[in-house]
Amino acid sequence: MSEVLRSDVMMAFAVMTAVTVASRLGGFWLMRYVDVTPRVRRMLDALPGSIIVAAALPVAVNGGPIVMFALAAAMAVSIVRRNDFIAVITGMTVAALARALGLGG
Repeated sequence: MSEVLRSDVMMAFAVMTAVTVASRLGGFWLMRYVDVTPRVRRMLDALPGSIIVAAALPVAVNGGPIVMFALAAAMAVSIVRRNDFIAVITGMTVAALARALGLGG
């Protein structure tokens, strides 16, 4: 079974890719003009966690008990291990296992 690539979808991917690359390059360019003080360094170190929270919060509000449990597990792992990647994997695994076991709604 072969799928036909739709030109509008491919154009959307190309535009999203270009915007992502431009955003990253623009950020690197702008940071040339910023003095990285200890305060700025703390802000930059907090960004990955802030982005994860911003992405997960709408899901948590609408996701029900499984999502809340998965997020709690991810937060616990993040606090104990201090590793955002392992925390995200933990949250996804807990949610997948709970759904596979038929828990929640």
